[in-house]
Amino acid sequence: MQKTLALRIDVDTFRGTGRGVPRLCEILDKYHVRGTFYFSVGPDNMGRHLWRLLKPSFLWKMLRTNAAGLYGPEIVFMGTAWPGPGIGKHHGKVMKAAVDAGHEAGFHAYDHHFAQAKLDVMSEKSMHREIGRGMEMLTKILGSSVKTSAAPGWRTNDLLLQVKAAYDFTYNSDCRGFAPFYPVVNGEKLDQLQIPVTLPTYDEALGRDGVTDENYNDFQLSLLKDSELNVLTIHAEAEGGRCAGQFEQYLDAVIKRGYRVVPLGEIAAEVKDSAPAGIMQLTPFPGREGKLATQQPM
Repeated sequence: MQKTLALRIDVDTFRGTGRGVPRLCEILDKYHVRGTFYFSVGPDNMGRHLWRLLKPSFLWKMLRTNAAGLYGPEIVFMGTAWPGPGIGKHHGKVMKAAVDAGHEAGFHAYDHHFAQAKLDVMSEKSMHREIGRGMEMLTKILGSSVKTSAAPGWRTNDLLLQVKAAYDFTYNSDCRGFAPFYPVVNGEKLDQLQIPVTLPTYDEALGRDGVTDENYNDFQLSLLKDSELNVLTIHAEAEGGRCAGQFEQYLDAVIKRGYRVVPLGEIAAEVKDSAPAGIMQLTPFPGREGKLATQQPM
């Protein structure tokens, strides 16, 4: 994995799909690189996360990132007073255009808010329902099968991993960690590879430990490891919106440093026969409210 950056693009919202995805495709095409887009396809109910403002860590995150300015008021309040619009129904052509441009597409969620906020109380039946109808819609939009998924907000437990095993995913990106691995659940190694995200996201880093918009790119560049896999998540709502210029400058700097920028699927193909077993647990994570699935040493 000499000088490798795997690029994951999370698409969580109606606005992020309609505006952010085309902008990111333009930037990536300019530099002749490809990434993996994880699409949410059902209703955009992301505004329902507002109840989390009662939690100090989430309130601080919203304040230090200027969430209203970063995401726009329609995202912050989407799906609160009325059901949110269907993302795939309105923006399916945008998703298909990204694939036609050579990017990899993966399943993120049907209802991103529900999948992230209700993980702890979801039954096996509920998980199958959410994944099943979301996968059916995304497959129909793209006109091809989908071989990868990523749990919203890196919220994953053993039950979700077992449910996903029933689907034809070659690999998933459900956790934070340090290297690709095959998850072990109840003593059994599952056959769906995990490619964890290794680098912090924009909203995790900004406003912490002296990181500002002015030095954010330098901060991220300092974290790259020449001889290990680097996996970065960007968001269509941020790097495809207000932070588009900043992301383009980062991408330019990464390429000038000699790094190859690839979709996660390319990494999965390279490591599928050599990746070890590993475990993941829900643990507190810097810059985030609540617990995230994190890769643990065996």
